[in-house]
Amino acid sequence: MKPSPASAPLALWLDPEKPLSPEHSQALHASGWALMPVHTLDSLVSHAADAAVVVLHLSVDVTRLKAVQQLLQEAGLNTPVVARVERQELELAVEASQAGALAVLAACDARSASWMRLHSLLNPNAARTSAQPTRNVVFVDPASQHLLALAQKVALAEVTALLVGPTGSGKEVLARVLHEASGRARGPFVALNCAAMPENLIEDMLFGHDKGAFTGAHRDQKGLFEQAQGGTLFLDEIGEMPMHLQSKLLRVLQERQLTRLGGQSTIQLNVRIVAATNKDLKKAIAEREFREDLYYRIATFRMRLLPLAERPGDIIPLAIQCLLQHDKKPWQLHPQAQALLLQYPWPGNVRELENVMRRAIVLCTDHVVTPAHLMFDDWLTASAAALVPVTWSAALDVVPQETPSATHMEQFMAAAKDNLGLQEPDTTDKAGSLPTDLQSSVRLNEHQVIMATLASTPSKTEAAKRLGISPRTLRYKMAQLREHGLAMAAAC
Repeated sequence: MKPSPASAPLALWLDPEKPLSPEHSQALHASGWALMPVHTLDSLVSHAADAAVVVLHLSVDVTRLKAVQQLLQEAGLNTPVVARVERQELELAVEASQAGALAVLAACDARSASWMRLHSLLNPNAARTSAQPTRNVVFVDPASQHLLALAQKVALAEVTALLVGPTGSGKEVLARVLHEASGRARGPFVALNCAAMPENLIEDMLFGHDKGAFTGAHRDQKGLFEQAQGGTLFLDEIGEMPMHLQSKLLRVLQERQLTRLGGQSTIQLNVRIVAATNKDLKKAIAEREFREDLYYRIATFRMRLLPLAERPGDIIPLAIQCLLQHDKKPWQLHPQAQALLLQYPWPGNVRELENVMRRAIVLCTDHVVTPAHLMFDDWLTASAAALVPVTWSAALDVVPQETPSATHMEQFMAAAKDNLGLQEPDTTDKAGSLPTDLQSSVRLNEHQVIMATLASTPSKTEAAKRLGISPRTLRYKMAQLREHGLAMAAAC
């Protein structure tokens, strides 16, 4: 075995099934690890005090991982464990991550880069005493793994980062990865959704105020910048920030200091800024809705998150993670349910996937999720619409003949029928069940106009604006529509 430098951190290698391969040995040495194979738990515990990490192969379940963790704990050690699982064992990989593994690698992965990344996940000199928790995140798809590797590099540099991606794609999760992989991990992580707060409150929340600054200011109040001192401030939906606040934010970012509302003293700042948006900020700049100088200040490093449908390798692990977060007992996804999850277009991204799995938890009683337990928002809406005989064009003339979301849904429904034997709602012989009173007819037409508008707009916010109602009212009416669709589907 090639000798390792004395300063290299030690990795204990335990694999009861297979001996250490030359490829793995070479990869660990090349990535800066000293390697010691062990063959029993007693041998592992006797050398664990000198080790920075334990590399453990899992074959059936996480029992072996929990046994090693228990032995290390009884020995008074907090040595982290890296789990190796077969590439096809996605459920086991998620369970290992949930059980506290520092990282989960494919058992066949002998790339030096994979083992090099472990250095950024732990400080070898403090591995036995650090109490910093490791965040469980899912980056299984190759595109997601590339993004994670990039995020870990960006985290180590003191630069601002702009995260761009559709709603529900996991921008805040990535922001927390940037925080927890940086030197500011022990500092606070403070988040603000710029679109969720009234315009007249955002300034006070960001910059704080001194006592007497305005009526009702009975005491000094620190803003979010001050609360995030030594850590990270995450500004979500920054594209929705009012223009007059953008100029003040730019000044604070440039000078690294602020003055509270009504205050006189200057407060020095030590805060890292991570911003996120689902808007095209270049287009917003052209339309004079966003400051160009602020854009270049926050976009020192721009990172793009793909929609969930474009990273299919993450879908099943994320689904299993959602199940395990609710109940630690082993869950199974039926192969047909997995096929259905992979074929669905996921317009709501990870957030919609979480909702679908929560519904499955409610419906499933035996911890085996089948297609019957999966309820998709757009599928239910399409099913409800199919029961109403009025045409789309009659309800709303501006609806195009074909939209991207409609095309995706047609492909999904066709695949579902071909692969799983699912059927579309039977709309024949429904005329006799149509409502005859005026109130019910108005309600059905209102629901149809809402669905047509949703199909022709890129977001629910835009749909609410076109309908002339608030987003909250739209959500309420959509909830009514889903309940109505479920009831009608159940009656068929």
